[in-house]
Amino acid sequence: MLRSEKPVAVEDIVNIYKESPSVIITHYHGLTVSQVSSLREELKSKEAGFKVVKNTLAKIAAKQTGLDSITNLFAGPTAIVYSKEPVEMARLVVNFANSNDNLKIIGGIVDNHILDAYSIKELSKLPSLHELRGKIVGLLQAPATKVVGVLQATSSSIARVIHAHAIKH
Repeated sequence: MLRSEKPVAVEDIVNIYKESPSVIITHYHGLTVSQVSSLREELKSKEAGFKVVKNTLAKIAAKQTGLDSITNLFAGPTAIVYSKEPVEMARLVVNFANSNDNLKIIGGIVDNHILDAYSIKELSKLPSLHELRGKIVGLLQAPATKVVGVLQATSSSIARVIHAHAIKH
């Protein structure tokens, strides 16, 4: 990489750190071009990205964005995976790493919290934001449905009592 290209590359990484609330740092040693392309396509379909980075430039970008604590993660052949949706991205990367031994999860950042590889694997097991919203809506609707059921049962019971009383008299 030419010296004149380095500031541009650092700026690209800084933008990724700033615009993506979640970043996973990986080592990709031994992945074939077709495997990387496959991963990139999967990530792109989920509005995520995969970028091979030069460690020194990634460290500079981390320091510029106040993420000094992750600089020790940049060693060896490093790539970052980034997205606005941390759970879905973590799930994709963990699944890919499980099926491809050459991709190693080193750590990452989610909403400015530093995560180790184990935490990212645990994050991948959580339901996505969309799934959580669906569960919350279901929980909120359940009490209303029960109240309607009780009210309907009460009104029909009262109607039966009145009807029975009318038949008697």
